[in-house]
Amino acid sequence: MKATAQALLILNGKGASNEELREAVYDMRAEGIDLAVRVTWEHGDAERYVAEALELGVETVIAGGGDGTINEVAAALASSSVRPLPALGILPLGTANDFATSCNIPLEMSAALKLAIHGRAADIDIACVNDKRYFINMATGGFGTRITTETPEKLKSALGGVSYFIHGLLRMDTLKADRCKITGPDFDWDGEALVIGIGNGRQAGGGQEICPDALINDGLLQLRLLTSEELLPSFLRSLLDGEENKNIISTSLPWLEITAPHDMTFNLDGEPLTGTHFRIDIVPNALQCRLPPHCALLG
Repeated sequence: MKATAQALLILNGKGASNEELREAVYDMRAEGIDLAVRVTWEHGDAERYVAEALELGVETVIAGGGDGTINEVAAALASSSVRPLPALGILPLGTANDFATSCNIPLEMSAALKLAIHGRAADIDIACVNDKRYFINMATGGFGTRITTETPEKLKSALGGVSYFIHGLLRMDTLKADRCKITGPDFDWDGEALVIGIGNGRQAGGGQEICPDALINDGLLQLRLLTSEELLPSFLRSLLDGEENKNIISTSLPWLEITAPHDMTFNLDGEPLTGTHFRIDIVPNALQCRLPPHCALLG
């Protein structure tokens, strides 16, 4: 049967033994879909497979994994000079699946794969950090970074997304603010921040809506920060119960700069970046992503 579409699936090695996914791939091929599969082993594999996909001229590159895998594939696409780019498809196979969940992408493999191949391709933004790194979902700094980068793998495997929250409570004894200055168009803040969230997407850390008003196609980043003047428990209540917190600073910006007198670490979709200066720009309409019609992140 003649292929009706052509796609390349870049699959995180941890998901290679997923039988539900294997059956979904076989079903797509039985329908005449020309679907190639590549499995990552180490950092950098996703970028090489994206280059292969571009050479093949596929219509869709599918990221199969968690937020880190989606980040690698999206970053490789966004940094390419090839035009037109293939659309990005997403198969949620990670622990938290924060970006996929925010986008209302189904967790069931057959439905997710069908969406990744046949779904409507919508223009979406991506964020660029210091002209070389990217995030498609969120950058978190301060206490939020320590939660998401230090949560033990066994706890993630056992409890899924809620593991980030539990580990965060256990690590409250290490609570420490980061001194920094944040500037942007008509915005200037200088102080000590316990938590910094910079969202293209809305949630991080296993389902916590850090940036609840963010959209992936509005040309803006949502900045939310918790100053050291506020207590963390009230911040957690605002996240879990939806309570308004007047001490949380929130704004939307097309770009922002963060400078600090000491090293700070930001978590970019699960990948750490350390430094004293960060320039973060939104890149409007950088990619096309196959998303469901009820995607909550589209304005």
